[in-house]
Amino acid sequence: MNRLMRYSIVAVSTCLVALLLAGAASTKSASPEDTYRHLAVYTEVLSRIKSDYVEEPDMKNVTLGALNGLLESIDPYASYLNADQYKEYLRERDQHKAGVGLVLARKFGYIGIVDAIPGSPADAAGLTTADVLESINGVSTRDMPLAFGEMLLQGAPGSTVEVGVLRFRKPEPQKITLTRETIHYPAVKAKMAQDNVGVITVGSLTDGEVQQVAKQVQSLEKQGAKRLVLDLRHCSTGGPEQGVALANLFLDKGLITYSEGQKVARRDFDAAPTATITHLPLALIVDRGTADGAEVAASALLDDKRAEVVGERTYGDAAVQKDITMDDGSAVILSVAKYYSPAGKSIQDNGVTPSVPQLESDGGDGDDDNGPGITPKAKQAGDDPLLNKAIEVVVKGKPEIARGNSQKRADQQEEEPLSGPDDDTPQN
Repeated sequence: MNRLMRYSIVAVSTCLVALLLAGAASTKSASPEDTYRHLAVYTEVLSRIKSDYVEEPDMKNVTLGALNGLLESIDPYASYLNADQYKEYLRERDQHKAGVGLVLARKFGYIGIVDAIPGSPADAAGLTTADVLESINGVSTRDMPLAFGEMLLQGAPGSTVEVGVLRFRKPEPQKITLTRETIHYPAVKAKMAQDNVGVITVGSLTDGEVQQVAKQVQSLEKQGAKRLVLDLRHCSTGGPEQGVALANLFLDKGLITYSEGQKVARRDFDAAPTATITHLPLALIVDRGTADGAEVAASALLDDKRAEVVGERTYGDAAVQKDITMDDGSAVILSVAKYYSPAGKSIQDNGVTPSVPQLESDGGDGDDDNGPGITPKAKQAGDDPLLNKAIEVVVKGKPEIARGNSQKRADQQEEEPLSGPDDDTPQN
């Protein structure tokens, strides 16, 4: 199938998904007949594909593609697993296998990379936000359930897995072999910078990391820190509860976040004064690899006017997921509640927009292999524009006039399309 035909089918699928979503949304304000009308259109289109398409379609694949397209359009972290896949998923879920250190989400119909955990095999291979996994061990990730893709990347320590990676401005997938290993999350680091600014780098919010942040804050204050910078770049692991705990270190009152869903009652998370450890002026650094708990903390500290946030818009990942089983043994892993900023914005849908937008590539041409605005993890000594900007902001305050060029480029990075896979992409 050529690329034009493939994109045409994707466009038709998008329209079908839009119809289904419109029908679902209408149930809140219209009669059930409206929903059935939208479903009737979807059924008619499927019937036309079966009867009039140039060749006999594989309706099983068509249905699977429609299901995955529907899920991706509403929830990039959702998965549909058939009965056999779900059994394997349940069997493998609680086993602590080695991995490659990737945090994943659905993107463009494939499996996209939210971020690579610092120090992991994926990080060492240069994989980063905005890369897309086109294949895993030769199997296309097109319409592959996200949860199943995550399982394929896991295995015995020392074993290898080959991934096909799509990148900006590179039409051919790049084949990369990764060696699985036990993933160790980066430790919290701290240092004193100029102007009595203490800098704390947090690469993960897994269990115990928030306590380490607290210890580092107290240590920096003893060293004479008068202001703090919290670096949350590439911090994509650790759930929303850890983000609440992190924000509470710096907030002594007010709403940190709340969760709510269609069938899940609202739950507020308020700051507890007893958990607060410092009132020093604070600035945060975020990028496109900042996700989940780190986003919860960033949105709270920004909305509650406790800190300025410097950098790029974050990825968008903060929800409560649930396995919903079907009569045939298959299952949908779906977000049933989302976390919201104090101002009421869904973090998963909007990410966190910095109060001081700034790209790592500012001052350069931004034309690296990973695409514009992708933050490199290895920085030369003294060559860290975002850290320099965050120190400037926490010392001098937020600039009165935001950099128009930085904001324009930050907007462009969200709009730039990714090159599609080649014609010979292996099909699932």
